[in-house]
Amino acid sequence: VQLQAFGGGLVQAGDFLRLSCAASGRTSSYVMGWFRQGPGTEREFVAAIKWGGGRIYYGNSVKGRFTMSSDNAKNTVYLQMDSLNPEDTAIYYCAAGQRSDSGADYYSVPSYDYWGQGTQVTVSS
Repeated sequence: VQLQAFGGGLVQAGDFLRLSCAASGRTSSYVMGWFRQGPGTEREFVAAIKWGGGRIYYGNSVKGRFTMSSDNAKNTVYLQMDSLNPEDTAIYYCAAGQRSDSGADYYSVPSYDYWGQGTQVTVSS
């Protein structure tokens, strides 16, 4: 499985960005996640989705502002980020992990087996 994230950039507070993560390999049975890591911070859960739909999971700091979606035909997941603020500045990573009976697992970094290279998002005030 290989993941490639892109779409980051430098924006101003209040702006929006859409990140994409293209997956190759057999990922249909996986859950796809977005995480982010700011300077000097631990990697933080952002959102997760299963291929084929179902519940979408969000971290508390992005609920109501970020929307994750998937396009099965393109094997790509997206992260629409609205109302960006400087606290959203981070490297954003997409990841793929095994599905779990407990949705709580999706919030955890160790639940993911494959990681993309990350894309930098910088929000200026």
